[in-house]
Amino acid sequence: MNDTITAVATAYGVGSIAIIRLSGDNALSIAKTVAKREAFNVRYAHLTPLYNAKDELIDEAISIYFQGPHSFTGEDVVEFQCHGGVVVAQAILKATLEAGARLAEPGEFSKRAFMNGRIDLTEAEAIAQLIEAKSEDAAKILAKQMKGSLREYVEEVRDQLLYALAYSEVTIDYAEEDLPQDLIEQIQARLSEISINLQRTLQASESRQGLMQGFKVSLIGKPNVGKSSLLNALLHYNRAIVSEIAGTTRDTIEEEVKIGSHMIRIVDTAGIREAGDEIERIGIERSIEAVEESDIVIAIFDGSRVLDDEDRKIIELMNAHKEDREFICVINKQDLEQRFDRAVLEPFSPRALSVKENGSELISDLKAIMDRQNVSDEMMLISTRQIEAVRNTLVEINEAIEPLGDQDLEIFSFHMNQAIHAMASITRPFDNDEMLDKMFGSFCLGK
Repeated sequence: MNDTITAVATAYGVGSIAIIRLSGDNALSIAKTVAKREAFNVRYAHLTPLYNAKDELIDEAISIYFQGPHSFTGEDVVEFQCHGGVVVAQAILKATLEAGARLAEPGEFSKRAFMNGRIDLTEAEAIAQLIEAKSEDAAKILAKQMKGSLREYVEEVRDQLLYALAYSEVTIDYAEEDLPQDLIEQIQARLSEISINLQRTLQASESRQGLMQGFKVSLIGKPNVGKSSLLNALLHYNRAIVSEIAGTTRDTIEEEVKIGSHMIRIVDTAGIREAGDEIERIGIERSIEAVEESDIVIAIFDGSRVLDDEDRKIIELMNAHKEDREFICVINKQDLEQRFDRAVLEPFSPRALSVKENGSELISDLKAIMDRQNVSDEMMLISTRQIEAVRNTLVEINEAIEPLGDQDLEIFSFHMNQAIHAMASITRPFDNDEMLDKMFGSFCLGK
């Protein structure tokens, strides 16, 4: 990592400013070349002209030098804050490349920060996800993790696992010493507490994934019940074609809209019914897939029509997923004479309304469901990698329980080591010397 990297650090496009960042051993010398300046004061904003390799003026920019290791990457870093726009930023980037830098790979600044010990993996993932946060609540969670909240949680669990392993290792190596008679019970109690804690974290994280990734909301119902009208009402413009002809929407339509503090992705599905042709059949299959992949499902029924087999298919689909999905049930077209049997939908607490006239109550329902996802104070895992690491930790803890009961401590220690490796992978590698320090330091055996 001795080479110096450079990249435009702001989004591509027109804006008031753009930032070009340099990081590496030669960052300062390259900045001096581009700015034709002899010296830069550390952490001082200099107004400097910037030149290309032909000594042609590119722009006048703010230049700031961060001396390593007191920078984001832990290396010498220089940032040029120039006037926004594609042409100017790219011209300065080209000048830094001509002066000896190389173009940074995606995520390489954060990677260098991790490799140099400035951030751990949890903070790196939080930085990446904060940029694409889909709600204010998600941004708050990620900001805490950037400050090390998840790292502290992982370290606490890891320390508890290390102590449990240390008990086992001491029993194996110093069996002749006077050790507490209830040693096995102490380890079992500690492991039970750890397991309950991790299960709670895992469940909270899995149930709130929509908070981090953006909630996916599917609109389902038989043809011509008002799904497309509802989509248009939520988006506040006519995105979908509305027609009295059944089957107008023959494929899924996806759009994003902000409700409250949450960004959601709405999927208007093709009507679920017996397919009339191959294209319609594929559209119906995609509708069913959309339901299975959604966080929230809005099921719409036509209050002006009698309950029929197509409605019953929707209800069957709702019953099949009512334990693992949030459902909002709507009986639409209340402005017309009502013929629908509302009683069949009572388990889903249906809301009667006319989408074309007023959908504000439905928007309130959606907001309430999404806001509920953030009521828990449990620690939250923000990536599939972190969730898998905790799952693997739980598997190894469970595998260790039986040999512990049989006092087969070698097998127990093997699974505990695996659990520690899995948990440590969330933040950093496991150091066996640390386990030895804890083992001997804790018991003060004097050996």
